Amino acid sequence: MEPVNLFDLATRQSQWLAVRQSAIASNIANANTPGYTANDVEPFEKVLDRTAVTLAATQTGHLGAETANAGFNVKPEDPDGAIMPSKNTVVLEQELMKAGEVRRSFELNTAIVKAFHSMMTMVVKS
Repeated sequence: MEPVNLFDLATRQSQWLAVRQSAIASNIANANTPGYTANDVEPFEKVLDRTAVTLAATQTGHLGAETANAGFNVKPEDPDGAIMPSKNTVVLEQELMKAGEVRRSFELNTAIVKAFHSMMTMVVKS
């Protein structure tokens, strides 16, 4: 049985969320570091735009399949608020809000995969 694209997509999002969570944790850890610039990961939508969904060739007469490798770019954030006198751009309130978004996204991702897994199990059993 071939892997279902939804599981691949959920895995990709989980990886992206883990990278974003690390960037947020690093920002929070360096909140008092002079000259530290807050980082964030590019939006997941941009990652999806670079990831091509391709056909799988299961027989010689089928179209060829190409794979796209989309990495996650962690880049400095544009400071949209006040910069500290130490030139630090971390705003703890924003970082905590982002951490909450990551948590909710992880929960949603897990719930979707669990529901899809249950549906697949019911189909296989019947």
